[in-house]
Amino acid sequence: MTARAIRNLAAEGLIQSETASLPASGNQIQLLRHRRFRYYRRAAAEVLRLVDEYAHPNIGAAIGVNGEGLVLGAFADEQFVLKAREARAFLDRTWTRTQHDFDFVFERDGLACAIEVKNTLAYPDPGEVAVKIRIAQYLGLVPVFVARMMPKTMIHSLNKVGGFALILKYQLYPYSHKDLARRVADTFKMPVDAPRRISETTIGRFTRWHEKRVNSEVKSQRA
Repeated sequence: MTARAIRNLAAEGLIQSETASLPASGNQIQLLRHRRFRYYRRAAAEVLRLVDEYAHPNIGAAIGVNGEGLVLGAFADEQFVLKAREARAFLDRTWTRTQHDFDFVFERDGLACAIEVKNTLAYPDPGEVAVKIRIAQYLGLVPVFVARMMPKTMIHSLNKVGGFALILKYQLYPYSHKDLARRVADTFKMPVDAPRRISETTIGRFTRWHEKRVNSEVKSQRA
């Protein structure tokens, strides 16, 4: 829808576009501007420098590791016990059909959850989500995705098999990169932040869901 709207605005002559090269990487991006924005060169150069900075592979790797670290700390704070990392096996079962794995397996109150962390702006890949749901079911684990955002169809797929989607709303930069996160958020209005830890409110949503599910299973066993 966004791409179509941009094409329509360009066709009407309301916006203009040009292809530019990023200063460091040399990769090309498309810049859009209002037709009345005449003296845009300086602003365009600042945009290119900032894109070059946050799109650097080292930054992307740091963001990915940071997301996993924040999730690891948040689950530990809620008394979940780490059972495995990069998990494709649990107890006596091993997934061998593909090379996929889960970032973590946590357990509390007898309920083991396979945790996948997606600290990205983009939605998780639907094909990957489907495969990992199958892996979790095969291993006897509850699938849990921790992501900035997921479409309702993915959330429904998880809910349908008893899983859970923990929505962060923001891509989480390392705290050491809080200045970069602020500039990206201010300049591009992107949903990024650089907290020291995942908020109690956010991880609390998962904990309440977990407790509700455990209590429900206990009642069913007693009935």
